[in-house]
Amino acid sequence: MPDLRIADVRVTPIAFYDPPLLNNAGCHQPFALRSIIEVETEDGVVGLGESYGTSAVLGGLAALAPACRGFAVTDLNGLWQRTRETLPPGSDVRLLLRVGGAVEVAMWDALGKATGQRVVDMLGGQVRARVPFSAYLFYKFAGHAGEAADDWGEVLSPEQLVDEARRMADEHGFRAIKLKAGVLEPEAEVAGLEALREAFPDSPLRIDPNGGWHVHTALDLLPRLEGLVEYLEDPTVGIAGNAVVQAATDVPLATNMYVVEPSHLPPNMAQDGFRVILSDHHYWGGLKASRDLAEICRIWGLGLSMHSNSHLGISLAAMVHLAAATPNLTYDCDTHSPWQVDEVIEGGKLRFEGGALRLPEGPGLGVTLDRVALARLQANFEALDYRDRDDASEMRKHWPNWQFGRPKF
Repeated sequence: MPDLRIADVRVTPIAFYDPPLLNNAGCHQPFALRSIIEVETEDGVVGLGESYGTSAVLGGLAALAPACRGFAVTDLNGLWQRTRETLPPGSDVRLLLRVGGAVEVAMWDALGKATGQRVVDMLGGQVRARVPFSAYLFYKFAGHAGEAADDWGEVLSPEQLVDEARRMADEHGFRAIKLKAGVLEPEAEVAGLEALREAFPDSPLRIDPNGGWHVHTALDLLPRLEGLVEYLEDPTVGIAGNAVVQAATDVPLATNMYVVEPSHLPPNMAQDGFRVILSDHHYWGGLKASRDLAEICRIWGLGLSMHSNSHLGISLAAMVHLAAATPNLTYDCDTHSPWQVDEVIEGGKLRFEGGALRLPEGPGLGVTLDRVALARLQANFEALDYRDRDDASEMRKHWPNWQFGRPKF
């Protein structure tokens, strides 16, 4: 029997190139911040996790890591007790979930590698051979401030949006299409959706204004959106505000902003604010919590999919295992993977076929760490002059008079 006790937890902050993608909060900075977590057992088995690389998360992980030594990789209850004990008193529950969840994923991977089991099987068994993902479209600048245009170029018009979607579909085979909105005037963004519908008549479409529209704006746009989108994601602010919009339409509203922890579920059910939950194991506290969320959605008749932020292959592998073990995940998942050029797993980026991913082969998550790439991305992090994401300041490098607003339009 392998020794499943934890000997060490290592956390490596990294930074990887990110294009100038636009959202309601501003513009992505040139480098996204992440962290790579390694849980090593006393037998030398290493489980991998990946999470945010902000100062708060890194500080929490630095406190939690040494406190995990000596207990079993199966001891999820112990993990959460240690997380609550080691984070400063009064820490926000979202930070607790992000920090504990980052280590939890690595514990699952270590357990699988130590026992020869895949994570998908430990989560209940594989229910689908392929996990479908959507083309995640962004408005974007041609290049970062002061830099030449990148390979994607500028995307600020309906025509450029269609070209971006065609490239996504041609290279990766995506069928569903999601537009990150809340950037331009809403009429222009809906015009972009209508151009996408003309170019892709059979593709499920989605739009995500990131809470950037006022309730009255969302209500005014509903006649154009009904029959156009499969769901409308976070059109306005808060559960109560979105419940007003949901009451006016049969188009389901989806969220990854306002139902992102367990305490948000009861008010959402009571107000019928959102009918699709975009789960995220980084938000919810890891893989077990995400499976628990899926069961809640099944019981209450809520739709389920997955949210994404800028990520690399460890997170993507975890998403695929979780999605493959979740029967009621009924919408194609989000992923930023096509936008990322760097990777931290051996063999390079996981490859989409027909817009979907198959499970990586092997026990645990089925991926291994590329230590040369890890060292390079860690050097990127050390060379940066920022330690937290700041989309607003980055946006003002391009549009000096830009101001954040939520709702804004």
